[in-house]
This record gives sequence, structure tokens and C-alpha cells, in this order.
Amino acid sequence: MSATVELTKENFDQTVTDNEFVLIDVWAEWCGPCKQFGPVYEKAAEANPDLVFGKVDTEAQPELAAAFGIQSIPTLMIVRDQVAVFAQPGALPEAALTDVIGQARKLDMDQVRQQIAEQQAQQQGGQGA
Repeated sequence: MSATVELTKENFDQTVTDNEFVLIDVWAEWCGPCKQFGPVYEKAAEANPDLVFGKVDTEAQPELAAAFGIQSIPTLMIVRDQVAVFAQPGALPEAALTDVIGQARKLDMDQVRQQIAEQQAQQQGGQGA
């Protein structure tokens, strides 16, 4: 049985809302680097059973890919507390994926939310002038 969850437009919002830490692999069947990254991603999913590892097939879920503005695949995204804290295209080697997961686990989400609020306030302040 796969340790990953197939994400669709039907289950995506609920998956992200119901779980505080979701990794998302955006991929396609025809993509060579995606196929190389697949086993690395599965292995990470098995090594981190407390996290949700989802996959978005751009062929089956073009709306989700468009909603994220995906330009190239594979793209790895990490969502914590419904905030995207990481998004990077390219197939990561196993060590790099492990490192990114570790860094995302250590994030202080209160601090992240504060930074986002400050950025939004700056953007709104700049537009109103």
C-alpha cells in the first residue's frame, strides 16, 4: 500500500484543513524527473508516518495545478497549518528532501503567520499611497 494520498480537487481542501502538515508532490506520468522523484518521495512518506504526503497528478487535476501556478514539475510544496511554507520545482535528492522536511518541522508557525501578516500590511500600505 502506498504511503501517499492522491489529492484531487474534491479532497484537497479537506486534506489541507484536517492536517497540520501536508507535503504535496505535483507530478505527471510522462515526466521523467517526476518518476525518478517518486520512490524518494514514497520512502520519505514511509519514514514520516505522522505527516501527510499527497500527490497531485497534473494530467488528472489540471485545476489544482493551475490554482498553484505550477510552471514545472515535479514541484514539491509543504503546507503547515494551511500556510504554504515551501514550494520548489525540481526533483530533490533524498538527503535534500529529508533536510527540507526537518526544516519545515522546526518552523515556528506563529512567527511565520506574523511575517505573512507584516508582508501583507506592507503590500497594502504601499498600494494605498
